[in-house]
Amino acid sequence: MIETVDVIINNKKYKYNKDITLQEIAKEFQSNFKYPILLAKVNNHLKELTTTLKEEATIEFLDLTSSAGNRCHINALIFIMLYSVKKLYGANADINVQHSLDKGIYIESNFKLTETKVAAIKDMMKSIINANMPITKATIDRLEAIRYFEEIGDFVKAGVMKYNTDTYITLYRLENLYNYFYDLMPPTTEYVKAFDLTYIEDNGFILQFPTVYVTDKITKYKHHPNMFKVFREYREWGAILNIKSSVDLNEIISLGKINDLIKIDETLQNNRLLRIAKDINNRKDIKIVLIAGPSSSGKTTTSKKLCLLLKSFGLNPKVISMDDYFLEKINTPKDEQGNYDFECLEALDLKLFDKQIESLLKHEEITIPTYNFVLGKKEFKSTMKVEDNDIILIEGIHALDNKILTNISRDKKYKIYISALTELNMDNHNRISTTDNRLLRRIIRDNRTRNLKVEQTLKQWPSVRRGEEKYIFPYQDEADYTINTAAIYEIGVLKTYVEPLLYSVPVDSPYYDEAKRLINFLKLFLPIPADAIPQDSILREFIGNSYFSD
Repeated sequence: MIETVDVIINNKKYKYNKDITLQEIAKEFQSNFKYPILLAKVNNHLKELTTTLKEEATIEFLDLTSSAGNRCHINALIFIMLYSVKKLYGANADINVQHSLDKGIYIESNFKLTETKVAAIKDMMKSIINANMPITKATIDRLEAIRYFEEIGDFVKAGVMKYNTDTYITLYRLENLYNYFYDLMPPTTEYVKAFDLTYIEDNGFILQFPTVYVTDKITKYKHHPNMFKVFREYREWGAILNIKSSVDLNEIISLGKINDLIKIDETLQNNRLLRIAKDINNRKDIKIVLIAGPSSSGKTTTSKKLCLLLKSFGLNPKVISMDDYFLEKINTPKDEQGNYDFECLEALDLKLFDKQIESLLKHEEITIPTYNFVLGKKEFKSTMKVEDNDIILIEGIHALDNKILTNISRDKKYKIYISALTELNMDNHNRISTTDNRLLRRIIRDNRTRNLKVEQTLKQWPSVRRGEEKYIFPYQDEADYTINTAAIYEIGVLKTYVEPLLYSVPVDSPYYDEAKRLINFLKLFLPIPADAIPQDSILREFIGNSYFSD
């Protein structure tokens, strides 16, 4: 007698033979998805489609429009790309997956590229995808994995294995090529057909794909010169210090030299802010400094440090938060779910905001609002007046939007974009997501300052990210200066604070897999004590004991 298991999918019960794979079941539900099903949540836990069912379960299928599915899609494309590059240009040919740029990932090769070569890589990837080649798993001894990567000349990957304390390592195999990824994979190559490649310059190109936020198409690549420049500057600086990967950072920590790196990095950050303060001071027409950036970028500390530097030049910053100009709660627009949408520009009283800033520039005294979030309304208690040596510093998620302060000429404004643009990667094929970096910061700060559990932060995060994609990222090119607030050493520091918090997420939580993913990522970094981090460091805004604390 064949044993069966009961399965619930989309609130309906089905019966399947025991030991059936998720891949086989997924075929029955593929017509409900625009893109191939890549993964499944079984009883709330992420599983690859090669997993067999042993007992009754509730199943949710995921394609690339989900966060987990999108990561799976990207990693498979990178694996296929690496395989294609080696097929075309030899075993020594390699790629270096660098960072996000526009709606894609910037990648460099270790050989000279041309548009023709990028087109050839794209065609080879398509042929491999159409060949439906299997992507299989191999669990091997960690020391054996180190030997393998050393033999093929991937010494960075071998170094990653050195700092991984697991006895066994899971590698993925595509024909005769093995690689390590810290995310899940689809069962075969045909699951990841949605992609494009765009040649940029020399040995660099962009891997594009549908995102969680733009699911209906692959958007045409738009170059962001400011962001590209900042990433390149940080990468070149890291190369000067011989820090190109997590392995290099771990070696510095293990040799007891991390305090010197912290001092160097913090000095560099302060020098950049000093450069901005000098630039603002030299532009005598500048009366307004506008600062924007995504969540957990370090806007608060950066703004306060900049104020001190401006004062050193004889300028007197008057700080205004755009959050104090929210409409009364009852007049706030609502989103598609019927919830108040405090993220949108229309949630602000722009008429009052524009009028008051214009009055300040005319040296008129105004009564500025302070928004009472408990009562959901503005309260007018303080006055402000701008004198000749005063400069207005405005911080808010919409600060770079051209639809604000339209009554004031551009030459009077200095726009600053702030973000934690993580340049350090784990190895050539596993990047550190800037989003993950900011999420770790936010988990720590939410717990420390708001007593929020990790699950609460993880629940809010998708909404925060949607707001950033819609209201912040589109205006980053408006900035006169882009500040990267990511410290090259910070993952090791964040690990010591966030790892215990992540372990608090219970196994039956819908956020358990996300917490586990972050734990597995952090395993590859040695911890760094916070003793040597100065009190004016941006990191102190998140881990505590900041000179600028409220």
